[in-house]
Amino acid sequence: MSTTNTTRADLTVDAGATSLLRFATAGSVDDGKSTLVGRLLHDSKSVLADQLEAVEHASRNRGQEAPDLALLTDGLRAEREQGITIDVAYRYFATPRRRFILADTPGHVQYTRNMVTGASTAELAVVLVDARNGVVEQTRRHAAVAALLRVPHVVLAVNKMDLVDYQESVFAAIAEEFTAYAGSLGVPEMTAIPISALAGDNVVTPSATMDWYGGPTVLEHLETVPVVADPSDDPARFPVQYVIRPQTAEHPDYRGYAGQIASGVLRVGDAVTVLPSGRTSTVEGIDALGQSVDVAWAPQSVTLRLADDIDVSRGDLIAPAAAAPSVTQDVEATVCHVADRPLAVGQRVLLKHTTRTVKAIVKEIPSRLTLDDLSQHPAPDELVANDIGRIVVRTAAPLALDAYADSRRTGSFLLIDPSDGTTLTAGMAGTAFAEATADPAPEGTTDDEGWDF
Repeated sequence: MSTTNTTRADLTVDAGATSLLRFATAGSVDDGKSTLVGRLLHDSKSVLADQLEAVEHASRNRGQEAPDLALLTDGLRAEREQGITIDVAYRYFATPRRRFILADTPGHVQYTRNMVTGASTAELAVVLVDARNGVVEQTRRHAAVAALLRVPHVVLAVNKMDLVDYQESVFAAIAEEFTAYAGSLGVPEMTAIPISALAGDNVVTPSATMDWYGGPTVLEHLETVPVVADPSDDPARFPVQYVIRPQTAEHPDYRGYAGQIASGVLRVGDAVTVLPSGRTSTVEGIDALGQSVDVAWAPQSVTLRLADDIDVSRGDLIAPAAAAPSVTQDVEATVCHVADRPLAVGQRVLLKHTTRTVKAIVKEIPSRLTLDDLSQHPAPDELVANDIGRIVVRTAAPLALDAYADSRRTGSFLLIDPSDGTTLTAGMAGTAFAEATADPAPEGTTDDEGWDF
């Protein structure tokens, strides 16, 4: 095999046309979120001719003279009929400067779980506010969810400025209130933009009627916000997906561990630890796209070869020996319950973390978070759909977990119903922005059906 040498300079990814931004939109009912997304797609010339024709036809049938751009995103029949967004819709578009994956999430309170789903992988969240109503309860809820999920960039889009005569004072008051609230949540970067999605002001092109605003349009900000980080800033994490052993005449002794690097950089010669066993070895080789390379970084999919013949299987985590995560069976986390069936203390679940799935029991639910004012409701009996709360889970086998605040990839997990595979809960290990209120569950407990932990 040929060998490709890679220097540290090669780890810097071009932030230009090849970069990808994942972002989510959120807003209260009737704030114009779907219209904003439709305007963004339309004015950036990301709408096919037949799609636009269908929207124009549907708009005429409703008696509307101009095309209703919200119909470009409200794809479900129930959404079109009710004029609301129900499900998360993913849209893909590109400009000469950047590629985008947009998660259009619902604004209703009962669909908070949908926003969690859409924003969980987002690097930026656009929170819409109706200029006539200002910051409302659902605005605070969306800001809190974005902060909870550690979305690094938040855009406040103050919409419907045309309905308040484009007054700078209205925008300034809303921006000041939201900025103060976002700051109290620990949002690291916040940008406020006054817009009119219906008229197209400051969405793709600058507004001719708001000359008092000198900042970027929504699209300009999306194209230029820094989202590409140096992967060497984070410790390496490599969840093993598959063990490759060809056992052929050409490769009789080949043993490789395939997977996607979740974070950081791995190099040939690195001393690593395999978790949860704690066995140590050295990276002997890295195979990528049929070639041997000296270095690989997140999010590349590669195959690692270790110098020692040790027991490594799917679900194990390979990490630098000097920067390995802690291993625990007592998982304290903030969770969002996404299933219609409730989550209760004593419930048996499966916990899926990266490529590892283990049996677990919910030992405690110390509190439920009220997103309106960030207060804690102590000791709820259960969590129901859209609830966000603190839980303590005891697992049957050790897990190598990072705190979610340190790594969104290796600090997150899912709770799954073992009877039918339904996803119950999305979890974020550690305290997030909520304070832990309970001690870890006691060790060595056994339930009545033999789940011995």
